[in-house]
Amino acid sequence: MRCACACSAAPLRGGPAAATTAAGAVTAAAAAALGGRWCRVPRCPVRREGAAGREPGRRRRRRLRKAAGALKERGRAGPAAEERSGERGDPPRAPCVRCWAGSGAERRGGRAAAAAGGPATPGRRRRGGSAGAGGSTVRHGFPYQPSALAFDPVQKILAVGTQTGALRLFGRPGVECYCQHDSGAAVIQLQFLINEGALVSALADDTLHLWNLRQKRPAILHSLKFCRERVTFCHLPFQSKWLYVGTERGNIHIVNVESFTLSGYVIMWNKAIELSSKSHPGPVVHISDNPMDEGKLLIGFESGTVVLWDLKSKKADYRYTYDEAIHSVAWHHEGKQFICSHSDGTLTIWNVRSPAKPVQTITPHGKQLKDGKKPEPCKPILKVEFKTTRSGEPFIILSGGLSYDTVGRRPCLTVMHGKSTAVLEMDYSIVDFLTLCETPYPNDFQEPYAVVVLLEKDLVLIDLAQNGYPIFENPYPLSIHESPVTCCEYFADCPVDLIPALYSVGARQKRQGYSKKEWPINGGNWGLGVQSYPEIIITGHADGSVKFWDASAITLQVLYKLKTSKVFEKSRNKDDRPNTDIVDEDPYAIQIISWCPESRMLCIAGVSAHVIIYRFSKQEVITEVIPMLEVRLLYEISDVESPEGEQAPPLPTPVGGATPQPIPPQSHPSTSSSSSDGLRDNVPCLKVKNSPLKQSPGYQTELVIQLVWVSGEPPQQITSLAVNSSYGLVVFGNCNGIAMVDYLQKAVLLNLGTIELYGSNDPYRREPRSPRKSRQPSGAGLCDISEGTAVPEDRCKSPTSGSSSPHNSDDEQKMNNFIEKVKTKSRKFSKMVASDIAKMSRKLSLPTDLKPDLDIKDNSFSRSRSSSVTSIDKESREAISALHFCETFTRKADSSPSPCLWVGTTLGTVLVIALNLPPGGEQRLLQPVIVSPSGTILRLKGAILRMAFLDTTGCLVPPAYESWREHNVPEEKDEKEKSKKRRPVSVSPSSSQEICENQYAVICSEKQAKVISLPSQNCAYKQNITETSFVLRGDIVALNNSICLACFCANGHIMTFSLPSLRPLLDVYYLPLTNMRIARTFCFTNNGQALYLVSPTEIQRLTYSQETCENLQEMLGELFTPVETPEAPNRGFFKGLFGGGAQSLDREELFGESSSGKASRSLAQHIPGPGGIEGVKGAASGVVGELARARLALDERGQKLGDLEERTAAMLSSADSFSKHAHEMMLKYKDKKWYQF
Repeated sequence: MRCACACSAAPLRGGPAAATTAAGAVTAAAAAALGGRWCRVPRCPVRREGAAGREPGRRRRRRLRKAAGALKERGRAGPAAEERSGERGDPPRAPCVRCWAGSGAERRGGRAAAAAGGPATPGRRRRGGSAGAGGSTVRHGFPYQPSALAFDPVQKILAVGTQTGALRLFGRPGVECYCQHDSGAAVIQLQFLINEGALVSALADDTLHLWNLRQKRPAILHSLKFCRERVTFCHLPFQSKWLYVGTERGNIHIVNVESFTLSGYVIMWNKAIELSSKSHPGPVVHISDNPMDEGKLLIGFESGTVVLWDLKSKKADYRYTYDEAIHSVAWHHEGKQFICSHSDGTLTIWNVRSPAKPVQTITPHGKQLKDGKKPEPCKPILKVEFKTTRSGEPFIILSGGLSYDTVGRRPCLTVMHGKSTAVLEMDYSIVDFLTLCETPYPNDFQEPYAVVVLLEKDLVLIDLAQNGYPIFENPYPLSIHESPVTCCEYFADCPVDLIPALYSVGARQKRQGYSKKEWPINGGNWGLGVQSYPEIIITGHADGSVKFWDASAITLQVLYKLKTSKVFEKSRNKDDRPNTDIVDEDPYAIQIISWCPESRMLCIAGVSAHVIIYRFSKQEVITEVIPMLEVRLLYEISDVESPEGEQAPPLPTPVGGATPQPIPPQSHPSTSSSSSDGLRDNVPCLKVKNSPLKQSPGYQTELVIQLVWVSGEPPQQITSLAVNSSYGLVVFGNCNGIAMVDYLQKAVLLNLGTIELYGSNDPYRREPRSPRKSRQPSGAGLCDISEGTAVPEDRCKSPTSGSSSPHNSDDEQKMNNFIEKVKTKSRKFSKMVASDIAKMSRKLSLPTDLKPDLDIKDNSFSRSRSSSVTSIDKESREAISALHFCETFTRKADSSPSPCLWVGTTLGTVLVIALNLPPGGEQRLLQPVIVSPSGTILRLKGAILRMAFLDTTGCLVPPAYESWREHNVPEEKDEKEKSKKRRPVSVSPSSSQEICENQYAVICSEKQAKVISLPSQNCAYKQNITETSFVLRGDIVALNNSICLACFCANGHIMTFSLPSLRPLLDVYYLPLTNMRIARTFCFTNNGQALYLVSPTEIQRLTYSQETCENLQEMLGELFTPVETPEAPNRGFFKGLFGGGAQSLDREELFGESSSGKASRSLAQHIPGPGGIEGVKGAASGVVGELARARLALDERGQKLGDLEERTAAMLSSADSFSKHAHEMMLKYKDKKWYQF
């Protein structure tokens, strides 16, 4: 049965309006009349009703007809009816979001709207429980702020808990799972029910949870909340259902794991310690049972007291006291000795039957003093493990215990084996560690083979079986945070040969020296990947590195790592970096990534105002001189006040080019390092290497572009970037202006201030501009350009085309005089802007530079579009926010599309720059590229975020691209002929289409979206996305063979709109903007996928595609697999004869309700979890889930049939015996008379 509220309903018929209205505004009465199809989601507005509320059949049928008629009327009326219902005080109800949908298909708009919910009110879902709530799919990366560790030695599964209540489970590479405790409290301890498919978690809020791991999405079966005592330690013996729980008061309670209820058996602290003791022993820090006697429980108290408790007699057998506090305790497998770690850096080894003093005291890292004095105290040993082997000395493994005089030494793990001691340094603090052993039985030789060490920001696995203790190569994607992530890009449905190419060059980067053994954590099974398209994630990092990840089929694997800082000289000391002071640290941090998957061209913009263009090659090359360009991009403005009696002279109108003259590619910064008044000038922030650079296969440097200092002012950070492989151009902009570079000819084509792009069509009232010095030494001035002005051919062409005529000398003199008079005020203002940018240097890649505090109600996010209220501050901060190369109509009068660049600014203006490209091949390298503003201006509300183009059929028109080819291999003659004839890949509509309205331009800003018809430039569709917030990220993506606009707002809503009609398809509240990291990394891609950096170390992927939601269950891996438990160790003949083996304990008889009674109800509260049988049925869906359930049912049925067969055989044997005895008695008394009995 499907719900009538449309949270999981089938698509409704009746057109888009009917579907949207039906999905978003079905009333409870209408839903009640639709045949009892009730929603199972707790927070859905359509509530379930009991069977007692059912009405008689006749009345129910009447209500059904009435509700159906009302539904049809609302479908015909569309949104207007919804508005009228709102006026009557009946607000439209929002559907709950069970699994996200929304195809984005224009032809299937009604179905998408019905599945996704109406646009009026966002659907809400409580986030919590297992991963996947609210559209989340999988989480990759290292668990943020880890706090606990556990391992199942039979299932080979690793569990990690965090301080935020998260739970990460790891099996074999590719099998991972993320769960979340609803409370968000820190996980203090984890305990596996070994080989049972269950896990117990203890939280800092004194709650115990039992997780069911036998399903793909683990769920909580039971919870137990302690009300009067704080939980400090838990212990679950192997193959036992009784969990020991130690508390802060020093008491120990016992929990039945099956029912998750407390036993009446309690070990009180005052009975455990000496009666003569006057002080409290402190919290319980350790609990474990004797490996050879389950009836003896070892209890460690923080003060240094250890008690061996007899569970049967309910008294303490032995008490062991030491002066120093205890941190951990470990047993020898024979049960005759145990070892304790203390706060003074010592280890004490005790014989069970000798409580007076320890047999041995060891200070692993203490300096042994002469004259038998006690060693100097060391740092606490936080944990110790005692593991034995059959063929050698035992292992003693510990963390901490270093000497206090080792200041600055990194955290260490110490491995003591016989007489050898190995100290293994770690990069981060040690949170916890576990020794992996061959057997799960504590009373057998442990045979340790590895140590898993959980660090603060890493997971390390050490091989104990090889000399030198090498580490295993970690196959999990836990190195995302190796350097902090500063930006992120997500690409789905990439070319199929791209991932193998990246993997082949990345395989050569792998480090050596790892253990030769396979990764030992290999539990679980992979899911059935039904997604066949390749996905790639690119992350930019603070150290200047760029990582490519294979993200296909909800997995993540690093492919290739690029270090962009290799082209720069490294500063060896602080005094040697005078030019990098626009940022406090991380001068190589990646700010923007622009990548063309088809041509494999990569372009990055760094925080030090540098741009690097990379070309992919499979051949190793040595670059003698790194090509470099310096761009002087500065826009100066005057203060509001002008010199009295003087006015700024008019800007001269040159005849020549609008761009600077050619600057040959350089391998070092310009020698002009200071201006006439001693200020730093023409100096880039970073110094490019002037020595030959060896470039390995992969991405190799094509060109380095740097913005330079101007008159003592640092360059502003780059806010937008775009590269086009077909045109051979790269363009970037900041709050000063825009620059375009031909990376094939290594020349600057365009260098304009933002205002100069407007020409005479500037819609804003601006204060007078101060004339600027030429940006380059041989630069020329600029003139205003209007739409009707004829642009000369040589106006904005490549520097190779020749020189321009100089300025008039009188005009230059006037301009210089004016500059001197306003220099002080302009420099003062520039310094103020520069300081603002420097403070925001760590806040990378926001849609605009106006969001340092992320205040949604800030007036800066609701900027007025009126040209009469634009102040000098707003005008001065108009940055280039979006760039898009395309082949479309640049002007209204155009009859055919042509290459051009669309430019979006933070004031909501879109400008178009026409490109005139030379023929391909050798002519492309010789003839100039002519660049000219077209005069086309479009306006939206809010900063421009994204632009795209559609043809008349609604299909996306991608930018032109050149397919990848190897450039470092000499071309054959035939290839050269082809390259000469090679033209840019044209993606424009065919000539058979009508000339009028050939294309649609889709423009998305922070506030609204528009669809513009081209070439008429009329607004065909318009949608106000948000009024009270702003859009952080907007992308035009492909979904279900159609195109839609996906937006993520700062108020946490994710919205999708159909194209070209901009009809709302989806509006879901998912994630509020809580920090800059989310704004910096959130991105959408094709096929309904998206991601963001959920923590500094983790990437969260999500989906808004119904198809992906339906297939997700099959794609997830299985954590639990049926594995037989290893056989128990053989006791041997003599041990069995004389009772020297392990002694078992009937805990059921001891802790059961019949013998120990019931626990106090006020002590703990039992909370049933959602992960019972119903939870399993709801979570396990799809083909694989059905097969798994059928397999389990078949196993259970086979087991029951086996038991029945055994019982039947026993009954048959009993019947045969009875028949035999009856026959013998009959023969015995057959011939006897009655009186002979």
